[in-house]
Amino acid sequence: MSLTDLLAALDAGETIAGGSPGHATMHAASQEALRIAGELNSGYHPPARVRALLGALIGRPVDASVTLFPPFTADFGKNIRLGERVFINSGCRFQDQGGITIGDDCLIGHNAVIATLQHGMHPAHRADLIPAPVVIGRNVWLGANVTVLPGVTIGADSVIGAGSVVTKDIPAGVIAVGSPARVVRALS
Repeated sequence: MSLTDLLAALDAGETIAGGSPGHATMHAASQEALRIAGELNSGYHPPARVRALLGALIGRPVDASVTLFPPFTADFGKNIRLGERVFINSGCRFQDQGGITIGDDCLIGHNAVIATLQHGMHPAHRADLIPAPVVIGRNVWLGANVTVLPGVTIGADSVIGAGSVVTKDIPAGVIAVGSPARVVRALS
């Protein structure tokens, strides 16, 4: 299975069976992601080089307005879409096989985790990978140590408090905190 075919299957939400050709293609892409992340995290690089490495990791150009403070890891890399003026702080980990979209003007706090895969629940299917995209709207702020789980959409202008675990969609223009994250108030 080609990477293009795998991305189409992942974006369609198809389960990738453990040990399948798709699983092998995913593993090969992950090895490239690990190699690029290793270089990215190997010491100081000026901002333009960080963006170039991030672009190599995600397989598309990164806007000059994007800022990333390493270390950063993505265990696939090829299914991340970044808007303009995005800031990703140090220690973030993206599991992007299911697709991660981050809108313009977002702030991603220290050690944020964005996960887009689940495993099959039945023991015989535990190695199966079930993708679900994460969409983070424009001007969202994820506080430090936030975890966003597969299939979640966070609406524009919302704030997710530090340490929160986002298990379901969050509407636009609110503050949500806790584990699981709950809306505590509107921002307006």
